[in-house]
Amino acid sequence: MVSYLRLNPSEHSSGGRQRLGAISKQGNKLVRWLLVEAAQHTERLDSELRQDYQRLKFRGGNAVAKVAIARKLVVRMFWMLRSGADYVQLVRMQGSPGATLVNASSSLG
Repeated sequence: MVSYLRLNPSEHSSGGRQRLGAISKQGNKLVRWLLVEAAQHTERLDSELRQDYQRLKFRGGNAVAKVAIARKLVVRMFWMLRSGADYVQLVRMQGSPGATLVNASSSLG
């Protein structure tokens, strides 16, 4: 999905050396814009994404951080579609390995 939405970095490889560049802006501009808007909103509500955003903003700037968070949202959307979990369940499963064990043991009893 990340490649389809063109949120993946461009690549310049030569002589066994791989260099990643900016995102390839060949996809739908409206969808990319909507994802960045969603990332900005989600970053305010999700503490894990907020920490990632602040770290990336310090390292690479505001625009880079927004696109990186949008890419993380796309990956989460993919896993939501694949697993059938809602957003909160997916974040809990990713957040701590113990959360999946607690959910599995509680469903057995």
